[in-house]
Amino acid sequence: MTKRRMFLRMITASLLRRRSRMLIALLSIGIGATILAGLVTIYVDVPRQMGAQFRSYGANMLILPEEGKILDSDQLAEALQKIPQDELIGATPYRYVRLDMTSRQQSFTAAGTDFTQVPKTSPYFSIEGAYPENTREVLVGKSIADTIGVKAGSTMELTYQPISLSDELTPEESRIPNATLSGSAEGFGGGVVYVSLQLDENSTIKTIEINAETQTPEYGGRASEDESYLNQFKGKTLPLTAGEDVDALSGATVTSEAVVTAINTARKTEKNVKPQTLNFTVTGILTTGGEEEEYVFLSLEDMESLTGSGQLDVAELSVSAGAEQLETYADAITQDSGSVRARLVKRVTRSEASVLEKLTALVFLVTLVVLLLTMICVSTTMMAVVSERRREIGLRKALGASGGSIRKEFLGEGLFLGLLGGVMGGILGFVFAQVVSVNVFGSSITFQPLLLPITIIVSMAIAALSCLLPIKRAVAIDPALVLKGE
Repeated sequence: MTKRRMFLRMITASLLRRRSRMLIALLSIGIGATILAGLVTIYVDVPRQMGAQFRSYGANMLILPEEGKILDSDQLAEALQKIPQDELIGATPYRYVRLDMTSRQQSFTAAGTDFTQVPKTSPYFSIEGAYPENTREVLVGKSIADTIGVKAGSTMELTYQPISLSDELTPEESRIPNATLSGSAEGFGGGVVYVSLQLDENSTIKTIEINAETQTPEYGGRASEDESYLNQFKGKTLPLTAGEDVDALSGATVTSEAVVTAINTARKTEKNVKPQTLNFTVTGILTTGGEEEEYVFLSLEDMESLTGSGQLDVAELSVSAGAEQLETYADAITQDSGSVRARLVKRVTRSEASVLEKLTALVFLVTLVVLLLTMICVSTTMMAVVSERRREIGLRKALGASGGSIRKEFLGEGLFLGLLGGVMGGILGFVFAQVVSVNVFGSSITFQPLLLPITIIVSMAIAALSCLLPIKRAVAIDPALVLKGE
């Protein structure tokens, strides 16, 4: 029989003779290893789990055009290349304009977007009905739906009044000879009144067109057709004063004041543009409890058909990454592009980082306490074993056994217990982590193969440390005193 086989036989025989005590030590190590493996598994997988939970709060990054620049789909696609595709959950572009519903004399904000991406970046959207899937379909916010009385299946006629204002000229600077001016102002009931002017060579009004379809037809609506009302503007020099330079339309004071305001704030346009009107079908009513309920959402294709432009105002991104990594992506997008910039949604990223930091501290503290309790339990058990084997150890030393052999035997027993407890804890730890993950996060976790050998090594190390004091006691036994029966 070789020395190694003899050594293993001595260890197993010693453990079997004291089954009850060793079982307690084994269970202590096993429970400690289970908690260790379970918590570490949760900690390793929790960034993905927490990231998925925080994505339900909405986007955590915005892509915006630089001041004086525009954002389009090509620039957005280029910016998205800076983010790994496996971390990009969704990217939703938006274009915002004011649209009129002339049949209800209402004006409201419309958002053109990509409906395939909206659920990815705004999973908190609650839809009564369905998202639009085709062109000429809209999603209406609950506040607007209650105001105008529409529901899923209703139809809406939406009008966009394009006004190409000069960015360089003020209204005063725009009043040059033969210029075409366009302007708008809010009239009765919040409806927008549009005007278009043609100046003559003396910069006085030559022709005027008024679009007041959002006003009441019997009063304000007559501003577009009443010749006597329209003719009084011709030959006048801007700015005008209501009640002095021009008379108000009978019974429509608010509309008349809106017309004068629109004229005075009108600016030069390159051409006389006309309103664009499209009919839409409502597919769903949106409820969020926020400002989105005051919007009408339509596809980017429909938005381009109305406005004649494919530009974007902002893109909302949902990225599964930590705060530091998000900062890196945002810096890369901003630095590499001269026309767009990335900005983080701090309320989301900071909350996520704070929760992860606290969870890390909690996992570390609980693991430390569990390992300490395991060491105490194993050390106490081994101390009791040394006390039971005091005569045996004394006799062996009297027969010539060295302190090194005593150390090896007790350390071998401890390492063997650590090995068994580590294997048991590594397997049960994954089960423990799976139960916690399913009940807390609602999803399963991924098994980490490397965690099993790490758990075994840590368990064996804890068991070895627990045996140091009992081994010291065993080596210090005086065979002479023991054999005398003292």
